[in-house]
Amino acid sequence: QVQLVESGGGLVQAGGSLRLSCAASTRTISYYRKAWFRQAPGREREFVAAISWNGGSTDDADSVKGRFTISRENAKNTVHLQTTSLTPADATTYYCAAREGAQSTRAYEYPYWGQGTQITVSS
Repeated sequence: QVQLVESGGGLVQAGGSLRLSCAASTRTISYYRKAWFRQAPGREREFVAAISWNGGSTDDADSVKGRFTISRENAKNTVHLQTTSLTPADATTYYCAAREGAQSTRAYEYPYWGQGTQITVSS
């Protein structure tokens, strides 16, 4: 059974940083394209960042460009999202997702999802 498990969320002051991690349960999915999305209550899931299977290509949403960095360690079946300069607008639940095929920013194109990890930002 394929599982993605996120960790690293928490409470941080505005301007602070957090490093989110997503661990894959199988070696196969660890080589899939990975992405981070976030979703606030009552809103659609929003693309944050994506990375190719070997880390050679990444894509970031304009809202996080220059502040968030996605990376991966396939040997550890893990993908990371380093967040910096956090603002209250970044406070929500972050989800890790995986798919085969081409990189995508569309949530419906990702069949595998984690349960999410919460970022809370105090102003």
